[in-house]
Amino acid sequence: MALYCIGDVQGCNGALERLLERLDFSPSRDTLFMLGDLVNRGPDNAGVLRRLMKLGDAARCLLGNHDLHLLAVAHGVRKPHRNDTVADILNAPDRAAMLDWLRRQRMAMMQGPLLMVHAGVLPQWSAQQVLAVAAEVEDVLAGPDLGSFLPEMYGNKPGRWRDDLQGAERLRVIINALTRLRFCNARGKMEFDTKEGAHAAPPGFMPWFDVPGRRTAGDAVAFGHWSTLGWLDRTDVFALDSGCVWGGSLTALRLEASGMHERIEVKCPQAMAPGI
Repeated sequence: MALYCIGDVQGCNGALERLLERLDFSPSRDTLFMLGDLVNRGPDNAGVLRRLMKLGDAARCLLGNHDLHLLAVAHGVRKPHRNDTVADILNAPDRAAMLDWLRRQRMAMMQGPLLMVHAGVLPQWSAQQVLAVAAEVEDVLAGPDLGSFLPEMYGNKPGRWRDDLQGAERLRVIINALTRLRFCNARGKMEFDTKEGAHAAPPGFMPWFDVPGRRTAGDAVAFGHWSTLGWLDRTDVFALDSGCVWGGSLTALRLEASGMHERIEVKCPQAMAPGI
């Protein structure tokens, strides 16, 4: 049995197919952990969702910012962006089934010692707290109040976590950290304007995984979202968004029980205009 983490697919179904062939992936034997941004900006978003849905329990998926954006557009909360490519889902005869499947995916996962999120974790959170706060969002996304929550999901404030946060503010901070975070300061205040690599940290800010005293520092964390970051050759951090949709590659990380990991990539010829 093999376990694989795969970075941001963003609708590049052809690249995902080639990567699974390269892995010799078998759903009866192996498991995929998809790190979010399953859809948007690529050419075949419906194909990606149908493929993952067909894999059943062999594909365990996180939600990224683009996936949440699709849910908001589908519910009329957000207008499609000019660069969005999710019309194939919105106009599909099986639209309802795809959207219902999507809203029931995870916000964080843990496999053995490896914590998986789409973007990042705040320094105040332990790995178990990450899973707990993620579950709060998962319950709302899968529940009857999704339509009323989605308009409250957007915004950059509150800018940092407090344990006493409640309601929409609490859920917004959790979503922003798990699906949008790149930089924060030592107190966990988040910064969302900078989208370049780690070298471009604004004054007073740093990559979330370099914050001193981060409570998940003893855990290995795999994440996507940050295509400008590049591969990190560290034992505690695995950055797997290698810019597939921007003409880069789609990356998988094979998880070995021994603690050793193997990185596998396939090139993606899809080249879109730079975006987030």
